[in-house]
Amino acid sequence: MNDEQESLPPDQRTRLDSELSRKIARKLRVQREGKLGVWSGLGMFGLVGWSVAVPTTIGALLGMWWDHRHPGPHSWTLALLVAGLVIGCVNAWHWIAQEDKAMHDQSENDDE
Repeated sequence: MNDEQESLPPDQRTRLDSELSRKIARKLRVQREGKLGVWSGLGMFGLVGWSVAVPTTIGALLGMWWDHRHPGPHSWTLALLVAGLVIGCVNAWHWIAQEDKAMHDQSENDDE
């Protein structure tokens, strides 16, 4: 113990010790498991992009097919493109929320 820690009241010293041990444990876990790199981040970025692009494209193609088969005053291409975009955005939000929850759960487990 150094002079600075000895001058602290016991409750603050205990809190400082527990915070320090949590940080050390987290750092050791990251070293053991390996740090998530750039490729992991790009992979998640790609996953989110595809989860929006695929439903949007499918919606546009279905709308074009429907407009070709059943012409009318309304553009099904535009309507289904927007529907696909909304579905894709909800899908991306789901993926991001799931990853965020997993990161927070892991962080809470590390703090215990």
